[in-house]
Amino acid sequence: EVVCLFCESDGTFPNHLPNPEDPELTKDLEAKVVEVGADFGIGFDGDADRCGLIDDHGHHVSADRLIALLAQDMLTRHPGAKIVYDVKASQMLDDVIRAAGGEPIMWKSGHSLMKLKMKEVGALLGGEVSGHIFIGEDYYGFDDAPLVALKTLEILSKQHDSLSEILGRMPAMLATPEIILSTPDAVKFEIINELKSKLAAEFPVIDVDGARVQFGKGWGLVRASNTQPAITLRFEAPTAPDLVNYMQRFSTLLSKYGEIDQAKLKAQISAFSK
Repeated sequence: EVVCLFCESDGTFPNHLPNPEDPELTKDLEAKVVEVGADFGIGFDGDADRCGLIDDHGHHVSADRLIALLAQDMLTRHPGAKIVYDVKASQMLDDVIRAAGGEPIMWKSGHSLMKLKMKEVGALLGGEVSGHIFIGEDYYGFDDAPLVALKTLEILSKQHDSLSEILGRMPAMLATPEIILSTPDAVKFEIINELKSKLAAEFPVIDVDGARVQFGKGWGLVRASNTQPAITLRFEAPTAPDLVNYMQRFSTLLSKYGEIDQAKLKAQISAFSK
C-alpha cells in the first residue's frame, strides 16, 4: 500500500525544494509516516537520482545508513564485494561493510567520480552522503532512486524486524550535516592545501578529497566544493563535547582566512554546545 505525498508534478516546487537529504525539507514526509503508521517513507529529488529514507518512527535516516542497509543485504549474496562510498560518510559505514564481509573503498565526492571509481574497481554498490546511491547488482551502476526504494522494500519484506530496529543495531555516532561555507573559487583549493599541511603535521589525515582528519574518537573533514564557490565540512564523534572540540579546532584554523564566512560552522558549534 502506497500513500502518495505531493505527487503532482510542478516545477515551481510549491511545497518545498526536492532535496531528500535535508531534514528541514522532509518534515511533511516524517509526519505522514507517523500519521498513517507506515513501515517507512521514501523521498526523491527532482530528477529521481537521489533517495531519502524515513524510518517507521518518522525519523530521517542519513544516506550513509541507507547505504549500510543495502550493503549488508547485498553482501549476503556477494561476499567480499567492493563497496565505494564518499569521503563525507560515517565511520559506521566502513565498520558495517567490514563486519558483513565486504571491502570498503573511500573515494572522492561527486556522482560522476563515484561512478568512474565503481567501474574501475568493479564495485557492487556505491553511495554518497548527498543521497546518490549506485546499484551494480543486476543493474548498470546508475544512481536510480526508484530502484533504491524497491531494494529497501525488498529487504524489509524479508525481515520480521522494523526498519528502526534493523538500523538500531548499527553503530551510532553523532554527526553534523554537511556544512557549506562560502569561499571564493580563486582561493578555495589553495586554502584546502594549506589546511591539509597544517593538520597533517599533528594528526593522521586521509587526503583522497581534501583533508579528513582522524582524531582519537572521531573525524573532521574539510574539502573544496566541486560545484560552487565554497568549502564543505563535516564532523563525527561519540559525544557532543568531542564534536564541538573538533569543530572549534577547524574554526580556529579557518579564522586566518577573512574571505571565508564561518557563520554556518559557528551555528553548528552553538547547536551542539547546548
